[in-house]
Amino acid sequence: MSDCLFCGIVAGRIPAKIVYQDDQVVAFHDINPQAPLHVLIIPREHIATINDLGAEHEALVGRLYLVAQRIAREAGFDESGYRVVMNCNADAGQSVYHIHLHLLAGRHMTWPPG
Repeated sequence: MSDCLFCGIVAGRIPAKIVYQDDQVVAFHDINPQAPLHVLIIPREHIATINDLGAEHEALVGRLYLVAQRIAREAGFDESGYRVVMNCNADAGQSVYHIHLHLLAGRHMTWPPG
């Protein structure tokens, strides 16, 4: 989608601090970090919300989590802990309508989250 911020990052039209990319996924630092490590992990395919996922996306969603695990491990947070969150729609805090995982680490996380 031409007007999607994250599609612009995937296409290279919008700059981002990329930390990982492959043929299915791109991960980059959040511009408004909520933790010392705050990375967004997105599929290259535009999928607006969790509600738009289908059975054909099962492996892709799993891939997002495996990339989160890899980034957390490489950053040294696999043992101390990290949080992975995906919001769905406005009341949950989704502001960019392209599914994305938030990987947060480097500080103590509280529960409930907010």
